[in-house]
Amino acid sequence: MAGGVREVLTLQLGHFAGFVGAHWWNQQDAALCAPTDAKEPPGELSPDVLYRAGRTPHGQETYTPRLILMDLKGSLSSLKQEGGLYSDRQLDAAIAWQGKLTTHKEELCPKNPYYLQDLQSAEGVLSSDGIWRVKSIPNVKGPPPFTTATAPKPRVPTEGSIRVWSDFLSVHLHPRSICMIQKYNHDGEAGRLEAFGQGESILKEPRYLEELEDRLHFYLEECDYLQGFQILCDLHNGFSGVGAKATELLQDEYSGRGIITWGLLPGPYSLGEPQKNIYRLLNTAFGLVHMSAHSSLAALPFHCGAILATALDTLTVPYRLQSSPVSMVHLADTLNFSGKKVVTAAATIPFPLVPGQSLPDALVQLGGAAAWTPLSACGDPSGTCCFAQSVVLRGVDRAYHTSQLVPGTPLPSPLHACTAGEDVLAQYLQQQQPRVRSSAHLLLTPCQVTPPYPCLFSPSLSRHGLVLDGPPSGAAVESIPVLGALCSSSTLSRTLGDLARDLGKLDVRRWASFMDAGLEQGDLEEALQELGSLAQCYQGVDSLTN
Repeated sequence: MAGGVREVLTLQLGHFAGFVGAHWWNQQDAALCAPTDAKEPPGELSPDVLYRAGRTPHGQETYTPRLILMDLKGSLSSLKQEGGLYSDRQLDAAIAWQGKLTTHKEELCPKNPYYLQDLQSAEGVLSSDGIWRVKSIPNVKGPPPFTTATAPKPRVPTEGSIRVWSDFLSVHLHPRSICMIQKYNHDGEAGRLEAFGQGESILKEPRYLEELEDRLHFYLEECDYLQGFQILCDLHNGFSGVGAKATELLQDEYSGRGIITWGLLPGPYSLGEPQKNIYRLLNTAFGLVHMSAHSSLAALPFHCGAILATALDTLTVPYRLQSSPVSMVHLADTLNFSGKKVVTAAATIPFPLVPGQSLPDALVQLGGAAAWTPLSACGDPSGTCCFAQSVVLRGVDRAYHTSQLVPGTPLPSPLHACTAGEDVLAQYLQQQQPRVRSSAHLLLTPCQVTPPYPCLFSPSLSRHGLVLDGPPSGAAVESIPVLGALCSSSTLSRTLGDLARDLGKLDVRRWASFMDAGLEQGDLEEALQELGSLAQCYQGVDSLTN
């Protein structure tokens, strides 16, 4: 479908997935509202891939994430399950009951200062930076144009002010986005979703299965060209089972569409909690086996929510491009040949650039060291080989894509002879790993890190994330260049193999939650056998030439 929007539906499954997703959607919203440089062509990324246009019952045009989110009872704080855009303004209508009334008042949760809830006047949507965006032409896709009427800037979160992901979400959600699992609790020791089998059983219940299917049909029936699903899923708890059943459902119902699963593990964890750590490993093993079986591609990120969201915002660039996008299926096929359906994630946040420095100079300055830091829990990658990789570098000014040397000056490296930035990046990857199948993208658009994104960066960075030689500018960092990579690597052979061997020593009958959910020792043995088979796919170097 040439020129058409290739829509993606996002599923967020679990509370840590909610944290990563909240940062992700805040960054998308900040990118929609970021001022553009008139010298550069606008719109490298198509927001319509992730967002949908709609209208409230009161006629307001809306632009909300194409999102289904599942979490547990007690995880929303002050956020309403139906969101704030489509709320009924007639809730104070007279009550027909004439008998005696008893009022039970629950203590209110503190309001989220980053979530802008008052939508009473203008025809449009108030974004996180306080700008009204108004749709001027009905039924036309794309981010709404905006006026210059502004509200106060959002505040930077303080330490201890964030308890749940909804405390800092600054994006309005559609009423069909949030699906609460009422049978398990987010807080407390009782009623927890601890085990893979518990999560699997949730989507075996007609109530939750029908609710998920209804939401899927609502979003997908309005898509012109659905390219697939991206799933952010907790691996460490029972949501790994929810993710396994969800990916199985999607594969059965939407065969041929891309399914890219991001398995999420919060860290660090305490060595002094042996039972929780055993559950964590068991859930991770079962989740990996089942979700990789039903996904086009499964990634193993491991880091704090904001950093991981920034990495995802970069790693997903290929299938969100405005022009010449790579489909989710094609991206997966590039990385998952010969049974290699699990990949690792890596990134450099921010990518180190000095003002006025060219891309060839920056890459040469890295020397022989890896250009990125692993985000996946796979140990030291040194001494391992990469079979295939997808690399994205974003936020480099076009004027510095190629060498700035005066003609006639001896070239410090072959990179300085390249005449286009894309060639510089491709040549660098070829030099670093000559026999690796690589896909590379170079974008002008940086990654937005405005509040409520946490203050993680050094004061020695400029407003646009460049490394300053002089004293700190004092300006807050608003955007940064980022390098991200998805890698199919032999390090996964060791990681998956070690996980299978360690869990093979367990007697699962000792762990009550797994037994209560119907899991048996034979189920674990079967999963570990599949995990071992998956690990074997990454052994040796024969696949380098496939």
